[in-house]
Amino acid sequence: MSQDTLSDLLGAVRLRGAVFYYVSCWRDWAAEAPPAREIAEAVLPGAEHVMEFHMVARGSGWIAVSGQAPVRLESGDIVVVPQGDGHVMSSAPHVKPARIEAEWVFATRHEPKPMPIAFHHGDSAVGAPAPDDDADTVLVCGFLGCDLRPFNPLVAALPRLLHLPAARTGGWISRVIDQAAQESAEQRPGAGAVLERLAEMMFVDTARRYLDSLPDDATGWLAGLRDRHVGRALALLHAFPDRPWTMEELGHQVGLSRSALHERFMQFLGQPPMHYLANWRIQLGSRLLRETSRTVASIAVEVGYESEAAFARAFKRLVGLPPATWRRSMAAARGVPRVQCAGLHIE
Repeated sequence: MSQDTLSDLLGAVRLRGAVFYYVSCWRDWAAEAPPAREIAEAVLPGAEHVMEFHMVARGSGWIAVSGQAPVRLESGDIVVVPQGDGHVMSSAPHVKPARIEAEWVFATRHEPKPMPIAFHHGDSAVGAPAPDDDADTVLVCGFLGCDLRPFNPLVAALPRLLHLPAARTGGWISRVIDQAAQESAEQRPGAGAVLERLAEMMFVDTARRYLDSLPDDATGWLAGLRDRHVGRALALLHAFPDRPWTMEELGHQVGLSRSALHERFMQFLGQPPMHYLANWRIQLGSRLLRETSRTVASIAVEVGYESEAAFARAFKRLVGLPPATWRRSMAAARGVPRVQCAGLHIE
């Protein structure tokens, strides 16, 4: 049985990295990035949810999300904006940022990537290579996309700003940042593919380290993974979604009574185990509908439904469309050419 529930979920919601952007900064600089929903179709067409991230390859800076205190960033730090909030990256909190307009991001989405960006003594240049040997700060920036629907409990469990200081990143992540900076600067053949994989690796490790840092009284999906009983139950439901689970059987497997397991699931996840299982089954079914040509009936059986009709009713209840209709809509969306595009930009 797979115990890696986090990997199961990340695979089911199709986590994928976007292109990186190589940003060199001198003296005072600041840029305000729009909310990810305003540029999602330009940067990751087809992604239901987009998160931006920044790696500090050299120097220091600040990041600020509306309603929260600015956060200091040092060399080797990683910061992710999981909820897709607009935010400001700057050399200091008092520097007035230049607004990055969504229209500009769409207008430049066909430009070659990774895209070099330079902030030099108050001026900015986009797309033109700039020597960065003496840059005060070097950032590697990009995007991550994933599905939100039918079911993705991870995104809701993450904070608005996920900061991983260099002291907690571990040695291999520092090498990832160095490699990302080198690939972005040199733009060798295959750099885009390498950078996308590095983005995914970075996010997974950041999520794991955030999980490790949660306080003992934390709740939510990630905290549930860490709990002895809830984590075991989640692993079972993820590994064997097709089993005819009952509360009695699941409780027996994890060593809790039916009522105690229900209470513990509600405490951490805010929903009963059988409700979670139903959502997980539909998420798995949606992936098979999207990625295979199998019949709806065979998918229904694989994810734990006794009949195609039962699966169709559950699917429509959660997604809003019958499985076959949803599959056609996803196929039509895939017919739109994918264009990898903009990150941290300034006119």
